[in-house]
Amino acid sequence: MAEAEEDCHSDAVRAGDEDENERPAETDLQAQLQRFRAQWMFELAPGGGSSSLESRPWRATRGSSLRAADTRGKQELAKEENIEDTDDDSKMADLLSYFQQQLTFQESVLKLCQPELESSQTHISALPMEVLMYIFRWVVSSDLDLRSLEQLSQVCRGFYICARDPEIWRLACLKVWGRSCIKLVAYTSWREMFLERPRVRFDGVYISKTTYIRQGEQSLDGFYRAWHQVEYYRYIRFFPDGHVMMLTTPEEPQSIVPRLRTRNTRTDAILLGHYRLSQDIDNQTKVFAVITKKKEEKPLDYKYRYFRRVPVQEADQNFHVGLQLCSSGHQRFNKLIWIHHSCHITYKSTGETAVTAFEIDKMYTPLLFARVRSYTAFSERPL
Repeated sequence: MAEAEEDCHSDAVRAGDEDENERPAETDLQAQLQRFRAQWMFELAPGGGSSSLESRPWRATRGSSLRAADTRGKQELAKEENIEDTDDDSKMADLLSYFQQQLTFQESVLKLCQPELESSQTHISALPMEVLMYIFRWVVSSDLDLRSLEQLSQVCRGFYICARDPEIWRLACLKVWGRSCIKLVAYTSWREMFLERPRVRFDGVYISKTTYIRQGEQSLDGFYRAWHQVEYYRYIRFFPDGHVMMLTTPEEPQSIVPRLRTRNTRTDAILLGHYRLSQDIDNQTKVFAVITKKKEEKPLDYKYRYFRRVPVQEADQNFHVGLQLCSSGHQRFNKLIWIHHSCHITYKSTGETAVTAFEIDKMYTPLLFARVRSYTAFSERPL
């Protein structure tokens, strides 16, 4: 009986000790929760972020360690990306060769691309290579829409290979420079020649704006004299076949540029002619053009057919223009600087020619190129 009482007493003592040990642990937990709630509410309060860093240095230390760890992680990730980029660069050094290696053969036939979804219709990959290349020549067209060709090359690997076909770029170079580009001298490919060699652009219009002040007539009382501000534009549009159009008008580009889309424009006072490229010894590319006013057939006036008229001496009027091709900013071959401008009048009766040369002054402002998207893919002839 005594032993049982001693056991109960010892159990009660142990239980009391355990309660005493649990009470401080529970008190510490409650204190930690209170500190966490206080810290959380303090961070949510406006303006509490900066003061919390000052009042709690351990948080600043923890933040600096986290930032250091984050920096180390970013550095390691950058190293891994650099290694991957190096591998990709070495693997993609020749993208064309890489894509050619990825082509597959099915039934002993080369497949440029594969349909993404199953379809009962014939896929374009079933066409022979010759037919596909003829389609690509239609995309380029006789107006040398190489921009559309580059966009078409982004469809798939097979189209990329077709768009890099040397024959397409060789024909484009021959159309621009003629026999002067038969051999690749300073270029590794025909595509590089077309992109790097100076040439005029065909996907837009070269535009210049001229502004000057002109003195007006004096008033009747002589008290004042009017001054007029004159503004006008010059537009030059080049075509791959050697034709050029030129127009001088006060109308703004928004209304004139759409009319210069083709050579069959009905705009009055437009000049038509031919141009050629010339490269001097100093590697300066110049553009020389001879343009004339579009001839209009006037209907016969039968009202005065019985009257004798004073014969008018017929003459042909041509304008000779010289421009220097330059590049400015991030665009290439987008600027034309005036070199000379003259008027040649040839009288048909005598065959004599009168030449009037205009002085190149501040009135001849440089022409800057403006690309027009609507100028692409409107030809009816392939390359």
